[in-house]
Amino acid sequence: MTTTAAQTPRTDRPARRRRHSRGVGRGAGPLTYVGIIVLFLIVLFPVYYGIIGSFMNTQDTNSYPPALWPKHGIHPQNYSNALDIVPLGRQYLNSIMQTAAITIGQVLTSVLAAYAFVFLPLRARNFWFGVFLATMMIPYESIIIPNYLFVTGLGLSDTIAGLALPFLASGFGTFLLRQSFLAFPTELRDAARVDGAGHLRFLWSILTPLSKPTLAALSIYCALSAWNQYFWPLLITTRSEHQTIQIGIGQLQSSDTQDPGMVLAGVVLALLPTLLLVVFGQRFIVRGLTAGAVK
Repeated sequence: MTTTAAQTPRTDRPARRRRHSRGVGRGAGPLTYVGIIVLFLIVLFPVYYGIIGSFMNTQDTNSYPPALWPKHGIHPQNYSNALDIVPLGRQYLNSIMQTAAITIGQVLTSVLAAYAFVFLPLRARNFWFGVFLATMMIPYESIIIPNYLFVTGLGLSDTIAGLALPFLASGFGTFLLRQSFLAFPTELRDAARVDGAGHLRFLWSILTPLSKPTLAALSIYCALSAWNQYFWPLLITTRSEHQTIQIGIGQLQSSDTQDPGMVLAGVVLALLPTLLLVVFGQRFIVRGLTAGAVK
């Protein structure tokens, strides 16, 4: 009886602690949701105003205080005016081709490099991997001139190849996929070797399908980075029909019309692909970036 009495308070304490912690969580819930909603509205407001402002006339966009809704009618002709002043259609296609080339190139080179760092018997493997990581620390401005001289020396100015060539490999992509590949047991590679699978068959038939979340996250990251490039396309292209949509928006802003609604129409056209990627690819980004976190 003495032993039972001594043990009773000891078993009751964890239950009281759990009830106390659950009560604290319930009390903080509404405040947390309110804070999330407020932050969501703050982040969403520029997107909302960009879309609404693209349908406003000059009187609405220049009003004070700023109009949050078209007071003088909706003006969808802002989009047609933007397409007439600057060849946004051609620039849009250039951006799509540049983004596709860079994304495919970075994913392919990152997969091959990461596979080599994990599954091939390389000498000084950690040293060469450190070299790859060191490329992420080099300021982009310090290599822009060598890249320009190299690309122009090959005669690739005003071409899609010139826009994509300096960005076909990525240290970040190699690092991300290497961490994902390290999460796979080495016995998987040994079993594939016993079945007669070579390196390429194991990579494309087994390892790559199992790494789809990480590959999707890397593809989305590469696509967003390539789509938003401005300085390199501005430097390597001279004719407007060979430039990208990001430069076209700058040309709209510096045009003689000075119509903010028309500029916002161009911004919405440039924002649409990235917005769709983020909305529909968010879960792939989260799963891909955390795939190699826990082994």
